[in-house]
Amino acid sequence: MLRKHYRIALVDHWDGTPADVMVALHARRSVDSIERWCAAQPRRPLAVVLTGTDLYRDIQFDAGAQRSLALADRLVVLHECAVDDLPAPYRAKATACFQSTRSLASVRTPTRHLRAVMVGHLRAEKAPQTYFAAAHRLLGRPDILLDHIGAALEPEWSIEAQSVQRACPAYRWLGPLPHAAARRRIQSAHVLVHPSMIEGGAHVVMEAVCSGTPVLASRIAGNVGMLGSDYGGYFAPGDSEALSVLLERCRDEPAMLDRLAAQCALRAPLFEPAREQAALLALVSSMSATAAMRGKAHANR
Repeated sequence: MLRKHYRIALVDHWDGTPADVMVALHARRSVDSIERWCAAQPRRPLAVVLTGTDLYRDIQFDAGAQRSLALADRLVVLHECAVDDLPAPYRAKATACFQSTRSLASVRTPTRHLRAVMVGHLRAEKAPQTYFAAAHRLLGRPDILLDHIGAALEPEWSIEAQSVQRACPAYRWLGPLPHAAARRRIQSAHVLVHPSMIEGGAHVVMEAVCSGTPVLASRIAGNVGMLGSDYGGYFAPGDSEALSVLLERCRDEPAMLDRLAAQCALRAPLFEPAREQAALLALVSSMSATAAMRGKAHANR
């Protein structure tokens, strides 16, 4: 998105090669590069992009993540509620920039069943146990199918997913899939389930919205900031009973899916690539202007 306008270097760690601006992804994981940058090039601006684990966990107690916040000239958050979730001293230098995705036409899906899909690696932050528990609650509803895409990041998640699959015939753990295949599964599902406990602005939520697939999501800031405060498909984090009720309503009340789809369609323009590109170009342009002013002020000393 920036390459047509700037010379871009993508690196895992900054090696000291001079540059005009740094955009660091992840406050905690990038802290070493951030500190080296600020020590070596103190007049060159720095933006730090905050993930969900940054915003809702690491900056609460991790000293490295806290240093990144303090050193950054600009902070970038990925949903519209996130600026207010920052510590008050840092809000003035924060800006919200929605990530984007390509829109796909919705796919007409069979009506003999409801197919839900959860897309996310099996780890605690994504709360797969909520989906597992909903599968058990829906044992008497063979007309509600639950697909699950994602790698098990710890062996115990694999064991549990396989156990649920044996006990609940409607649940299928599909493991990790290539992005294009996962996107097609989202596109052809009746509903995406996103039960995360921590989220900074999930790509799969916008991919569902931009595929015409309604979303059932935990009511956490990272999901509300994507879908809007008045969205009708929320359940409390960890509440498998509420999730199973919503899935039953989506199956038994066709108007429910239509209402959620209409609400998602209103949010889809937020996730257009041109909008994200414009926000990023504005960010880098403003930081480049800051760098020029700092250089001029230093030369005049």
